[in-house]
Amino acid sequence: MAVELGYSPEVDDLVKRTTAFIHEVVLPIENANDGDITAAGGDDLRRDLNSQAKELGIFAPHAPVELGGHGLSMSDRVPVFEAGGYSTFGPAALHIGAPDEGNVHMLAHIADDEQKLKYLAPLANGDVRSAFAMTEPAPGAGSDPNQLRTEATKVDGGWKINGEKRFITGAEGAGFYIIMARTAGAPGDRGGATMFLAPGDTPGIEVTRHIHTTDRAMIGGHCEVRFTDVFVPDADVLGEVDQGYRYAQVRLGPARMTHVMRWLGVAVRCHEVGVDYVAHRNGFGGTLGDLGMIQQMVADNEIDLAASRALLVKACYELDQGRHASSETSIAKTFAAEAYLRVVDRSIQMCGGLGVSDDLPLARLQRELRPFRIYDGPSEVHRWALARRAVGRARKNRTSTQPGENA
Repeated sequence: MAVELGYSPEVDDLVKRTTAFIHEVVLPIENANDGDITAAGGDDLRRDLNSQAKELGIFAPHAPVELGGHGLSMSDRVPVFEAGGYSTFGPAALHIGAPDEGNVHMLAHIADDEQKLKYLAPLANGDVRSAFAMTEPAPGAGSDPNQLRTEATKVDGGWKINGEKRFITGAEGAGFYIIMARTAGAPGDRGGATMFLAPGDTPGIEVTRHIHTTDRAMIGGHCEVRFTDVFVPDADVLGEVDQGYRYAQVRLGPARMTHVMRWLGVAVRCHEVGVDYVAHRNGFGGTLGDLGMIQQMVADNEIDLAASRALLVKACYELDQGRHASSETSIAKTFAAEAYLRVVDRSIQMCGGLGVSDDLPLARLQRELRPFRIYDGPSEVHRWALARRAVGRARKNRTSTQPGENA
C-alpha cells in the first residue's frame, strides 16, 4: 500500500489561514523592528498576536484539543509550523516557539492531573511562558547531559535545589521553570536526574545575566539562572524521581523536529527572496537568473529544501508511530541545520551587495539561523551518536552471524 504523503482538508485550510496571518500581520511587524522581538514589544506584542491568532482559529495547533489547540500529530504539524516559521516572529505569534511548544508536548505526556491544571493549562493558553533549565556552565551539563551538576536534596515535604544554569531560553519573565537536577549519582554518571516544576517567582530563583547572542527573536532571551535553596514540594516533581533523562526523550526528538519545521519556513523565505531578485535583475545581456552559475545556486537551494523536508516527514512519521526515532531525528536535524545555512548563504550571494544590506532580510535571517547548528545538539554530537549506533549494529551483526569467531 502506498504511503500517504498528503494532508487532510482541515490541515490544508489551517496552513492557508496561517500563511495569510503571517504575511498580512506578522511579517510587517518583524520587518519594521529589524527582527528584534524585544524592541517590538516582547510579551505585550506576543499577547496581542496570540489574541489575533485565537480569533482566527490558528493558535497553538500542537496543543491538546481540550486545552484549546488542534491536537495535531507530528506529521500534520510540518506544513503548519513551516508556514508559521516563515517569519521569525511567527512562532511567538502562534505560540509554537521554543521552549513553550516542547514544554506543552512534554507536560501533556508526563504531568499528572494537578500539574496539568496548574502548569499545562495556562501555558497552552498562552497566559504564561515557560523555561526548560538543563544546560549549565562548564564543567556542567551541555552537549553531554550526564555532566549535570545542579543538585536536588530531599527535605521534609519536598526538595531543595542548588545550582547554576546557562543559555536558558525565555528565562526572563517565565511563568514557571522545568528544572533538571541531579538526585542520584555524581557528575559523569548516567541517569540520576529528576525534573522539577517551579513557578518563576519561587524564592531562590534568580536570572543573573542575559547572554548576548546573534539571534533576536526569542522573548525572554538566553539567560544565566542561579538556583539557591529553591524549595519544590513533592507534588511538583515531574514524573518519577531519578527518571529525568528518560522523560527528556519525550521532549527531545519532537522538539528537534519542530525546530526543523519552523526554520524550514525561514529557509524557504530566504530562497524566495533570492530567486525573486535574480529573476528580475538585469545583467550580462539578460537577467541573472539566465546565467548558469546562478541557476546552479537556485537548483542547489531547491534540492536542499526538498531533502530537508523529506527527512523531516520521515522522522515525524516514525515519531507518530510511537518509536524513539533517535537516528531519524538526528539525521533530519543535522542535515537541515546545515542545509538551511547553505540556502541562506546562496541567497545572499545571488543578491550581491543587497544580500548583506538591511534592504533585504537575508543577513539578519542568517544570524537567526546560525545557532540552529548548535542548539538541540550540535551537528558533531549527532554525527557521533549516528556513527556509534551504526558501528554497534555492525558488531552485533558480526557476532550473531559468526558465533564461533570470538570463541
